[in-house]
Amino acid sequence: MYEFKLPDLGEGIHEGEILKWHVELGGQIQEDGPLVDVETDKAAITIPSPRGGVLASVAGKAGDIILVGHVLAVIDDGVGAEAAVSTPAAAPKAEPEPAPTAASSGDGSTVAPSAPASRRVVAVPAIRRLAREMKIDLGQVPPTGPGGRVTREDVMRFADTGESAEPAAAEQLPELKSAAAGADVIPLLDIEPLPDFSQWGPVETEPFRSIRRKVARKMVTSMVLVPHVAHMDDADVTLLEEFRRREKERRAGGPGGKLTMLAFVIKAVTAGLRAAPAFNASLDPFNEIIIYKKFYNIGVAVDTGQGLVVPVIRDTDRKSILQISTEIEEVAAKAREGTLEVADLRGGTFTITNVGPLGGTALIPTINYPEVAILGMGCAREKPVVVGGEIVIRTILPLTLAFDHRIADGADAARFVTEMIRQLSDPNLLLLET
Repeated sequence: MYEFKLPDLGEGIHEGEILKWHVELGGQIQEDGPLVDVETDKAAITIPSPRGGVLASVAGKAGDIILVGHVLAVIDDGVGAEAAVSTPAAAPKAEPEPAPTAASSGDGSTVAPSAPASRRVVAVPAIRRLAREMKIDLGQVPPTGPGGRVTREDVMRFADTGESAEPAAAEQLPELKSAAAGADVIPLLDIEPLPDFSQWGPVETEPFRSIRRKVARKMVTSMVLVPHVAHMDDADVTLLEEFRRREKERRAGGPGGKLTMLAFVIKAVTAGLRAAPAFNASLDPFNEIIIYKKFYNIGVAVDTGQGLVVPVIRDTDRKSILQISTEIEEVAAKAREGTLEVADLRGGTFTITNVGPLGGTALIPTINYPEVAILGMGCAREKPVVVGGEIVIRTILPLTLAFDHRIADGADAARFVTEMIRQLSDPNLLLLET
């Protein structure tokens, strides 16, 4: 028997939700054949079987949570060395908590190495994350919850005794501690439990997990930590749109043939970032330094139906518009099919969200933390504008740059967007200068 444990799925990923088993219990499976689909808070992936043989037991059914390092499946490979587990290794499902906070998330972890071997730590992923942030060994926390479950109150009570190994990083940043410790630092912030809505009419519930939960955690982190400022302007893309349509028709069916406006905007943004490095940076609040990135990886927000994901187009300063257009098509398709890999979502330096195809005149996007700026594209429409004292019809693209006011000012944003508009207004300039 071979015990197959859930492998490391990427930095910062500690658990996955089982979506579908590709082999039934007792069924034959080939080595490297598809075994199970697992969704993390970053992407859905298909995990292949490391051995061939018969699927003897599994850790859980679709919808169950499995922790990295826990037994995912037992395969009878005919070797017969390792004993099969008799109980599922899936993590306990999260139960509704009385007062959800911004830190409540599914970023769980395996049992701490120093936990006593005689007691299995039972805690939902949100509590495991809280304990990690506060540098507390869950194995040392006396549980008071049902079935020996460690509760939020248990962790906070243990923290108050001063017995944790070292101060949490959150203590260096009050807003982080308030999110993790029940909003006891932000004045007048009081998060109350939700009422029982069923007393007024029918309700329906679904688990808040995986990608949707990851998006929520990222957005709360960004809005709590980052002082957002938005700069808005319009780009006259009449000439660029005419050029784009001609090239799209000429290249129909070829690589990158869809040639959307987004590809041109990515190129213009990249040029802008080289001239304004503050928007291609990250702020480290703990060490009080600004990290300027000398590479340009542009994230593209994609609506998947399960939640928003941001695959990354890498090295956009070294790629042509046609190459960028091809990659946009590829990553968008993978995102909607749920086949993105973790590596596809990492390493971004700046994000663009394009709601134009869905309509809307403008938007104020939320920064994709730890980045410091994001560009929102509205819907390009024909509008009457004044040019040379005359009213003419032009194609206007609304743009909004949301940025971190800690590292840049309004004047910096105005110069950045103005330069973008200058390039987008003339395709010859865009192609020449990028």
